Amino acid sequence: MTRVILLLIVLAPVLVLHGIWGVCHSPSPWPRVFLYVTARICGVLVSTTGARVKSDVFYVSNHTGWIDIPIIAGMTGTAFVAQDKIADWPVIGWLAKRNYTVFVSRTDRLGIEAQIETLRAAIAERTPITIFPEGTTTDGRSLLPFKPSLFAVMVPPPKPMLVQPVVLHFDAVGVDLAWVCEETAGQNALRVFRNGRMMRVHVEFLSPFDPGDHPNRKAIAAQARAQIATALEARLGKKLNPHQRFLPPYSPAPAEAIEPSA
Repeated sequence: MTRVILLLIVLAPVLVLHGIWGVCHSPSPWPRVFLYVTARICGVLVSTTGARVKSDVFYVSNHTGWIDIPIIAGMTGTAFVAQDKIADWPVIGWLAKRNYTVFVSRTDRLGIEAQIETLRAAIAERTPITIFPEGTTTDGRSLLPFKPSLFAVMVPPPKPMLVQPVVLHFDAVGVDLAWVCEETAGQNALRVFRNGRMMRVHVEFLSPFDPGDHPNRKAIAAQARAQIATALEARLGKKLNPHQRFLPPYSPAPAEAIEPSA
């Protein structure tokens, strides 16, 4: 597969350069470079609107699949909050650690306070950091309720900072390639790599707000979701269904049926 080969070709020098930066104890730009190139190799064409806050910011985004990570990180250099099981994925888990990913468990409710403190320490050390508070993926035409637990890190934030909602608007190709239904991560990656069409995504940076203006984590989550929902509805021209991961009809073409890209 051409795209996988290209990724491996790019990865080799990036690893060397990342190692050199590490030896010099300097912040490494190379994970961001690799993720940016990954999105381009996967056929993603990105456009943007809105004024992006570049530092001391907590990004909140809707979520369609793993491809969101190279799209957002390639643009912003952000780290992410991800499910702890991703840390054990071959290659992907290793790359996530290189990009300073904060791993949390969505099932360990008793350990949520410890996870918040881990996230608080990560934010104090570096920003931006991005979360996907739906807790799962949609096809980009829905927006599920936000899980407010991780917003506790903003009550109060470990340092003065803003919350900025971010919306990913995908075209029909992106909707088709969203990681929903019963696909595994590998199956979805295979579909993306073997897809021969360009995927256009518009990244909209919405108005940032001060978390200190809200009384609690639920209010912060509600504010972020309301802004994202409004932007999605304006783009789609209709109200969102907050209880569906994808809108019927939805029948993504199986990976083996998609013509590989040249």
